[in-house]
Amino acid sequence: MMPMSAVDEDAKLDREQAKWVMRRAAQMLRPYRREVRSATALVILSTACILAGPYLLKFGIDHGIKVHEARNLDFAVAAYVVIAAIAYVTNRTQVLMVSRAGEGFLRDLRVRVFDHLLRLSMPFYDREKAGVVVSRMTSDVDSLQELVQQGLLQLAQSLLLIAGSIAVLLLVSPKLLLICLIPVPFVVLASVKFQRDSNAAYLTVRDRIGLTLSALQEGISGVRVIQAYGRERVETERFAGRNHSLYRAHMKSVWVQAWYLPVIEGSSLACTALVVGIGGRMVVDGTVTIGTIAFFVLTLSNMFDPIQQLSQLFNTVQSSGAALHKLFELLDTPVELAEKPDAVDLPASGELRVEGVSFAYAGGDPVLREVDLVLPRGEKLALVGPTGAGKSTLAKLMARLYDPTSGRVTFDGVDLRDAKVRSLRTGITVVPQEGYLFAGTIRDNVRIGRPEATDAEVDAALASLDLLARFQTQPNGLLTEVHERGSSLSAGERQLVSLARAALADPAVLVLDEATSSLDPGTEVLVERALEKLVEGRTVIVIAHRLSTAERADRVGVVADGRLAELGTHAELVALGGHYATLYRSWVGGLASA
Repeated sequence: MMPMSAVDEDAKLDREQAKWVMRRAAQMLRPYRREVRSATALVILSTACILAGPYLLKFGIDHGIKVHEARNLDFAVAAYVVIAAIAYVTNRTQVLMVSRAGEGFLRDLRVRVFDHLLRLSMPFYDREKAGVVVSRMTSDVDSLQELVQQGLLQLAQSLLLIAGSIAVLLLVSPKLLLICLIPVPFVVLASVKFQRDSNAAYLTVRDRIGLTLSALQEGISGVRVIQAYGRERVETERFAGRNHSLYRAHMKSVWVQAWYLPVIEGSSLACTALVVGIGGRMVVDGTVTIGTIAFFVLTLSNMFDPIQQLSQLFNTVQSSGAALHKLFELLDTPVELAEKPDAVDLPASGELRVEGVSFAYAGGDPVLREVDLVLPRGEKLALVGPTGAGKSTLAKLMARLYDPTSGRVTFDGVDLRDAKVRSLRTGITVVPQEGYLFAGTIRDNVRIGRPEATDAEVDAALASLDLLARFQTQPNGLLTEVHERGSSLSAGERQLVSLARAALADPAVLVLDEATSSLDPGTEVLVERALEKLVEGRTVIVIAHRLSTAERADRVGVVADGRLAELGTHAELVALGGHYATLYRSWVGGLASA
């Protein structure tokens, strides 16, 4: 874990990274080209209206008030009213156009990121903290939301106003413009320093937000353990430490902004004072008109107000740029278990074969070494062994939740890496130890096994496990809401829904993480009955936590020290007197003393 004071150096945006982010963003904005073009034209028109206001004031003073020409004064006033009306309509429309394009961009980005997260393989989630992943879809997108809602429009208009103001000032009086440029070097130097300091500060904020969210997610997920061991104070202090680190990062960013804003405000006041002081003498000398001085004062305000806005927007732009960079990097994270272009459908049935398989998690030591195993069609294999021996990893490799480091796993001669993902997931189904349910109805959760299944097919899957009548007794039958994570159902009922989901998928191979090891005896009987019906006629790999499960299997595989140490029937392995016999004697002895 990186130190709390560290900054993610890889996340700093240099010029090339910024260009890359802009190119990627432009590609995603292509569906909204019409809105972007319309908004651009409206921003230009709106900027022209703002710049025209001071010029009309100059015209009214010099050609109306000064020479007592009412017609020119009336013309200036009428033109000003028309321009104000145009500016009002233009501003309203451009906000709608920018918001439509920006919100559409964010909507598409959220969907793409979420879709990619669901496609990323298990090794990605082994490496990444859950809180950091969640922050990509929360704080990073929220940062972009601020830019889209107001920042993007202000940024474009501010840049146009600054450029336009300099242009019209140059046209009206180059001499006065030169006077206004005296404070510019201070503004440039301050802006360069501000850019460097604020970039570092806001990248630190992004990093601290991820760490704080990670601590929050860990605390909520582990609240039962925290309360069981009375660790509330310890965990609160731990979270408070990360939260204080986030506070310090935010205050650093505020400090950077606090010294920069007065520089801009002071430069604006200095320019105005120079124009009024020196320009006033030029009026007396007859070099410039009073209207020109008024024009310069108002235009300078139009120029320095955007500079001040840019200084405030710069933090938003930096934060949004860093957030977008991280999101694009996430989208570019390769799917390690990707489907090959020439992938084939998995055969409907056949033998499952493990050939010389070795495996190591990223950056770790080998977990499995040179494992060979053949499962004929319809065989039920129990994998047993001590915790950490590799039995769960072997089962995951046989379902292609991971790819082996070396060797291969085949089904009826087809390497699982060559199979279409959809075909693989319907042909080989994994039923975890704890049935995970999503917010929705019981029927919705069963249908996850085959999304296109009809209500009748869902009912048939439940009936095949003798579960239909049980769930029909729920308050709303199969339309009963299970709430988030299935909280309205018991652990046993959640597991029964999970088994019905597998029955609906109708796979050739089932991988079971022993589904009854954490259930009470009464519920265990129901789940065991459903399991007996589910496994009929299928090839089954069960990660056995209790040897009673291994006794009922056709064969037992003992995984020890990363190898398949023993393989045979229950009786054969007991007679062999090896690892399994030792485990079995310990288990029987434990039952006898219970």
